Amino acid sequence: MLRSPGGIDDGSAGGATLVTRTFRADRGDAGSRLDHVLRRHLADLHGASRARLQRWIDQGRVRVNGHPASKPAARVAPGDEVAVAFPEPPARTLRAQSIPVRVLYEDEHLLAVDKPAGLVVHPSFGHRDGTLMNALLWRAAAWGRDRRPSLVHRLDKHTSGVLLVAKSRTVHAGLVRAMAAGGAAKDYLAVVYGRVPTAHGRIALRLARDPLDRRRVIAVATGGRESLTLYERVARSRGERAGVALLRCRLMSGRLHQIRVHLAATGWPIVGDPVYGEPRWKALASADLAAAAREFPRQALHAWRLQIEHPALGRTLEIVAPLPDDMVGLLRRAGIDPPGTVADSS
Repeated sequence: MLRSPGGIDDGSAGGATLVTRTFRADRGDAGSRLDHVLRRHLADLHGASRARLQRWIDQGRVRVNGHPASKPAARVAPGDEVAVAFPEPPARTLRAQSIPVRVLYEDEHLLAVDKPAGLVVHPSFGHRDGTLMNALLWRAAAWGRDRRPSLVHRLDKHTSGVLLVAKSRTVHAGLVRAMAAGGAAKDYLAVVYGRVPTAHGRIALRLARDPLDRRRVIAVATGGRESLTLYERVARSRGERAGVALLRCRLMSGRLHQIRVHLAATGWPIVGDPVYGEPRWKALASADLAAAAREFPRQALHAWRLQIEHPALGRTLEIVAPLPDDMVGLLRRAGIDPPGTVADSS
């Protein structure tokens, strides 16, 4: 078994041992709020929420250029030295398990895997093991000392596709900075209800947690956080089978459930989405397509392509996860030819 950081406490350290992490702000941090910069650089620290970081600032645990920070909204300049002291996370034992993982790309610094739908990414209260992280820990046994898997981003349980994993803290930090600074292109494929009359466009909606159900996200007119999704209509069903379309979506911001909420709010809910979708299969003229849409077991969303600058090798990686069989089958029953995939150019 290997040990990994668990959740951190509520900020009242008491007798807990404090750990200090220091970093220097880069160009991607220029002009950003201090609490946003902290979230970016502490992305690998499970439980470092914005509210908790703000408490640490209030408690004098964050210093900028040697001076205690006074406000979460204070702006950070490139070159600023930021130090934050936080309670040492309790060790949590994660079990390495021999679970098959499809690797799309791997070198000594990082790897990209093709996560299947239904696989939970990280252990949680309801999923103690059998997750992608358990599988990665098993694989990491061959990496050597001081190397362990660290997730750079996550996918919902029922979303398939490319997932990036760093093998060291340094590489993890570099990848997170690249994503936060807009240095990554993340493209998804989604099968949605609706004809989607425009060939391409943008969806800019503010997103916030649903006050009635914190597990959901809703589009709001005011408040929330800005978010932007670009989309292109790849194909749409015609004739008797009209009523669904295949979209390619590019995330220009990385909010929780962003694509699912944006498409649903625009009137094009993703087929099979159990949270934000609608049972529009009833309106489909083709009985065969209606059955396929009704029986589809998950949201028809796939993280198809990721392009990012390699932080250690200084070259661009383009990694593509082929469309999974369930989405290929759904498209064929809609009379849509599944798109070809681009070979991994890394």
